[in-house]
Amino acid sequence: MNKLFKHFLLVVLLGASLAIGAVAPAQAPIRIALIESLSGPFANTGEAVFRNLLWATERVNARGGVKLPGGRRNLVIERYDSKGQNEEALAALRSAIDDGVTVIAQGNSSSIAAVLIDAINKHNEREPGKRVLFLNYSAVDPLLTNEKCSYWHFRFDAHADMRMVALMDVLKDDKKLKSIYLIGQDYSFGQAVLREARKQLVLQRPDVQIVGDELHPLGRVKDFIPYAIKIKTSGAQAVLTGNWGNDLTLLIKAAREVGYDGKFYTFYGNALGVPAALGDAGVDKVLAVADWFPNDTGASSEAFYQSFRKRFPKPQDDYVHMRMQLMIEALAQSIEKAGTTDSTAVAARLERASVTFSGRHGTMRASDHQFQQPLQVAIMEKQGAPGVKFDVEGSGYGFRVLKTIVAGRAEQPHSCKMVRPYTK
Repeated sequence: MNKLFKHFLLVVLLGASLAIGAVAPAQAPIRIALIESLSGPFANTGEAVFRNLLWATERVNARGGVKLPGGRRNLVIERYDSKGQNEEALAALRSAIDDGVTVIAQGNSSSIAAVLIDAINKHNEREPGKRVLFLNYSAVDPLLTNEKCSYWHFRFDAHADMRMVALMDVLKDDKKLKSIYLIGQDYSFGQAVLREARKQLVLQRPDVQIVGDELHPLGRVKDFIPYAIKIKTSGAQAVLTGNWGNDLTLLIKAAREVGYDGKFYTFYGNALGVPAALGDAGVDKVLAVADWFPNDTGASSEAFYQSFRKRFPKPQDDYVHMRMQLMIEALAQSIEKAGTTDSTAVAARLERASVTFSGRHGTMRASDHQFQQPLQVAIMEKQGAPGVKFDVEGSGYGFRVLKTIVAGRAEQPHSCKMVRPYTK
């Protein structure tokens, strides 16, 4: 009897051990393919995005990951280098799909975003069982959620026209401004910025004279001195530009070198070397528009920024965007509500996403998949000045928020004719 009991106990223990091993395997992570310039002239922008998305996924994973019926799953970012080129980006997309990734993230080029949308549309039509989603955090050509809108594409940044509305809300009140120079990168986004600038100036400040209006090659100009001389010679009291990355940093450096002392109304003048390049010459001169600035008021905003700086303490890594955090939160939320990672089911939830994080809130507009959120316009000041607790990239200069534009004010009409997939 004793031997029989021991044998029974051994069987029970062995069975329990096997059962534990069977019910608790490591769940495969949910993979997000980051397709960005990770080499070449805009590599710094790609790396900056990677840090933001990495931090966002780490936060989701720290709370247990994404909850699904089969168990919790972590999020992981996988890097694919587009080298800033359309063909390289398409090759990266093919590689990501071949690797089984179903969520694509990209943003630092509207032209690349456009070709990815086309390729993803075609793939999803050919392979309905292997559909993929496209999360866009920075490609802001309005076309992408208008004529080129796609059910599989979701934009979490305010597009160029929305950003222009915010900038113009401040520019229109600058009664001393009588002349302005428009300059941008010669591709779809840069062209869209200048087109909307001309339109808005006529509507809101018809008294302001446009004394210069030109485009330059994207990422190929090494010396902006000739452009800076033209700006200074024109007598422009301000420059308006959508330039980003090195094209913005080099432009502003050149303006400083030739002694130009006008204002800069920018989309991206608050990071990636611009404040350090200008120094005191940028104080009260450089304005930028964004979804959020570190010097936004409120304890939750400050805690958010401080936690990022703790994770990435190097001054050169100080590039944090709230929208990228909201994007990952929206993805996690949508997967959990769908109860599956199936792209079609997740998309149906994602187009109705409503997320709140660190005091900021945004909602996805289902009709065109354009995220709606408040925007802010801020001006460069010395750290320590009123409203400037935090500087940028250790430069000693930060941005004081001048105005917050509510989501309803920034919202723009669209021409999207959304085509949704047939589902049984």
